[in-house]
Amino acid sequence: MRKHSYGLLRSERGITGLETAIILIAFVVVASVFAFTVLSTGVFSAERSKDTIYAGLEEARSSLEPRGALIAYSATHGSGGSAATTVFKVSFIVAPAVAGEAIDLTPPYSADASGTDPDIVSGAEYRTIVSYTDQNQFLPDVPWTVNFIGENSGDNLLEAGEKAEMTVWLLTRATGTAITADNAVTGWTADANGASGILATGGTILTPNDKFTLEVKPNSGSVMTLQRTLPPRLDTVLDLR
Repeated sequence: MRKHSYGLLRSERGITGLETAIILIAFVVVASVFAFTVLSTGVFSAERSKDTIYAGLEEARSSLEPRGALIAYSATHGSGGSAATTVFKVSFIVAPAVAGEAIDLTPPYSADASGTDPDIVSGAEYRTIVSYTDQNQFLPDVPWTVNFIGENSGDNLLEAGEKAEMTVWLLTRATGTAITADNAVTGWTADANGASGILATGGTILTPNDKFTLEVKPNSGSVMTLQRTLPPRLDTVLDLR
């Protein structure tokens, strides 16, 4: 019996300190790799979130907002029995939505109340685009002029605290005559800037009760949309709130 018990004791197996250390090291290595992966993923996610936040702030800081009403101006288009009253331009005041980056309002056209307005600014590198839409047509790039109001730095950048009046021209207008005269020109040919008004390709003029939409698209930031409906009667000056 003693001999048998001795044999059993000799056949018992155990684990050495070296083997224990190897297993522990393996656990530590695996845990380290897993922790590094989790941390890397978290840092990447945080960076992406930060980029998204910064992009949203940049868009908000470089956005326009309207200040006040949209004013439409009408004139007679055509002559004789085909004469009709239509809107030839609209004006509105804009300002930066929040204090942030300046918005480039370099105009592609100017107006001097001499001859026919608007006048092309040759080679104008304008960043802000205005598009026009109604039920009959879409014009991706319509002519516009700008006039800064109140305090400004003397350049074409709309900065915090500044206001600018933007005028969008749907038809050219012969100046120096009464506003109710036959002075809304019947045609508009796309020029070197690539912009054109309503009648460039047989477009349809605005008439009472028509709805139209203007989109002001700065170089960066969100698009400012203005949608209005004309009243049943077109006066010389229309306050379209």
